[in-house]
Amino acid sequence: MIEIYALKDKPECFERAVKMFWDQWGTEENFNFYYNCMLHSMNADNDLPSFYFAIKNGSIIGTYALLRNDLISRQDLCPWLACLYVSSEQRGREIGSLLLNHAVQETTKKGYNKLYLATDLNGYYEKYGWRHLTDAYIFTGDMTKVYEISTLGQWESNS
Repeated sequence: MIEIYALKDKPECFERAVKMFWDQWGTEENFNFYYNCMLHSMNADNDLPSFYFAIKNGSIIGTYALLRNDLISRQDLCPWLACLYVSSEQRGREIGSLLLNHAVQETTKKGYNKLYLATDLNGYYEKYGWRHLTDAYIFTGDMTKVYEISTLGQWESNS
């Protein structure tokens, strides 16, 4: 059975969660960035940022985050889905879909009507109802595609 947790609700997994996020999205130089961001998200008065992870048989097998901005030039859009990852041995089992579904549900609970993401992938997010909105620039100056999904009525809650 796969369970998805908010990091703030499972603080005993903090070290493992930080390592998983950083292993997939970080560089040798920015471990402290992930550690500090995730640490302070657990006690923030705001609903963002929020970090989530999926556990199966005691192992973290997937991640995602909801952020105010994903280092994208479109600072006017919020919130952003970031750090979607499924471990290689778990791919092809619809865990990405499960995490995306969970992200939309969490975004709805937080009171947002849309969720955004930036990606260079082609065809993946469209399968799940995401729509290409525009192009924007990431902090390096490179262009990226921006997608959106309405959180209104996309998926029914599993609760």
